[in-house]
Amino acid sequence: MDVEINTVKLEGGRLADLYRLHADDAIRLAYLITGDRALAEDLVQDAFVRLAGRLLHLRGPDGFEAYLRRTVVNLANSHFRRREVERRYQERAASMLRPTAGDPDVSGSEAARAALLALPIRQRTAIVLRFYLDLSEARTAELMGCRRGTVKALVSQGFDKLRPKLAGD
Repeated sequence: MDVEINTVKLEGGRLADLYRLHADDAIRLAYLITGDRALAEDLVQDAFVRLAGRLLHLRGPDGFEAYLRRTVVNLANSHFRRREVERRYQERAASMLRPTAGDPDVSGSEAARAALLALPIRQRTAIVLRFYLDLSEARTAELMGCRRGTVKALVSQGFDKLRPKLAGD
């Protein structure tokens, strides 16, 4: 029993060290994908909780950062899928009660941020991974779980939507 306690203590220390090293970058990534600081922090916390039990299975110390990024992207995608299901449910429920739908709540003081947030999540994720994190198409495709051609298409489509919105900036 003493051995297990020591292992847990060592893992807690290792996880804390990894958190100090990688949390800020992971929060920035999550924020750029979600546009919401509190949500980004929650996603990163969830990612670290999920990764806590898998630390022993990492092959090298460099693998953690990639694994963390992938987990953050997956959690963000899951969040937006759930939110979309909730939105559709609320729309159905609202349409049964009243015939008119409310205007969407669009906020944001920065044109670029607002334009980026207006993109579909997959296009936004592809652009953030490719150009904010400066990842290759291959690495972006790996993190998103798709092909390189899909990443190219998502980035191209995203930029096509961003150009008109940011033409004056």
